[in-house]
Amino acid sequence: ARIAKKVIMSQTASSIREHLDDFLASENAITKVMGTIEAKFKIKKIFQAYIFGCLLGFYLLFGYAAALLCNFIGVIYPAYRSCKALETEDKDDDVQWLTYWVVFAVFTVIEFFSDILLSWMPFYFLLKCLFLVWCMLPITSNGSYVIYNKIVRPYFLKYKGKIDEGIEKAKNVTEKLKEGGQTVASAAGRAIAQEAISQALSAEKKDD
Repeated sequence: ARIAKKVIMSQTASSIREHLDDFLASENAITKVMGTIEAKFKIKKIFQAYIFGCLLGFYLLFGYAAALLCNFIGVIYPAYRSCKALETEDKDDDVQWLTYWVVFAVFTVIEFFSDILLSWMPFYFLLKCLFLVWCMLPITSNGSYVIYNKIVRPYFLKYKGKIDEGIEKAKNVTEKLKEGGQTVASAAGRAIAQEAISQALSAEKKDD
């Protein structure tokens, strides 16, 4: 088991490094800036990436608005990648990012109820950021895949029938409330109209 874990970790690290190298070799606004820094200060792009990662981690530990930065990382980049996935014919990336958003939603709900306790945990925002990055890693068995298949999916399959029943009941209650509201509104409208007619007739009698 330990050998298998070491092999998986080694493959994961290799995959991450491969995707990082591909990103650094691509042409975009970030790599252009990194290329300028490399040409001027003789610092290779890969080392710039490591330095940026260390500075980011340090800021998440001690910086102001670390929560905002953490949420920014967990939402903006996945949203960008999701938009790109929607514009391609490949369905694998659609499944990957849809899985991420399901896990992100579950995590957000859990965090909402435990935020008071967790926010006081040392290094909480750094750990949260690392967790979200693990969930969005460009590898097959990333955090989203593992959490969804090991935790979310079994519970979903077990309780989806009851959940559907609850949704259907809520829908029926909403429809009944809507119908009741329309009936009350109609009755109120008739009462107002009758009152207006009665007042008009009373006014005519007084004038006579």
